[in-house]
Amino acid sequence: MKNLKKLIVVLLLFCGICVSAKTLKAGVSIDSVPEAFYGAWRVVSKIDKQSAKSINFRPSMIDVWNLSRSGNVINLNNPFTGASASVTVDYVDGNIIRFTKTEEYENKKLTDTVDLKLNGETFTGINTIVLETFSTYDNSLIQKDTALYILKGEKISGSSITEK
Repeated sequence: MKNLKKLIVVLLLFCGICVSAKTLKAGVSIDSVPEAFYGAWRVVSKIDKQSAKSINFRPSMIDVWNLSRSGNVINLNNPFTGASASVTVDYVDGNIIRFTKTEEYENKKLTDTVDLKLNGETFTGINTIVLETFSTYDNSLIQKDTALYILKGEKISGSSITEK
């Protein structure tokens, strides 16, 4: 139970900002990410639905995302929580961007997928969270909990591209 509580705390710290991986997937160029994506954003997330009965996902959150680029790495920092992640873009189509992060904790796997649609100084989107729990005996899936958050972002300050 203590490990589950730790996982929930980590989940909440990264909820809405869980965007990380190490390399870009084939066919997705970091240069295709619109410059409007970079900068500081005020992000409001509200839960839309969840399957979990044993996990209480937070109903809503307000965060600050600072998105910056250095070379071929996009960084996302949240000064409220202290969380930080390297962002790998999974998909870009004009002003639509998707990124996914997967973390493993003991016998659990957390997958966090964010889809955003940029519209000038704002964005809308969704954050899909999947938490899978595996048996410590045979590694079979024993539980799968999901949550879907609706995201709204407002730009606080301009872009932050340090190097191309």
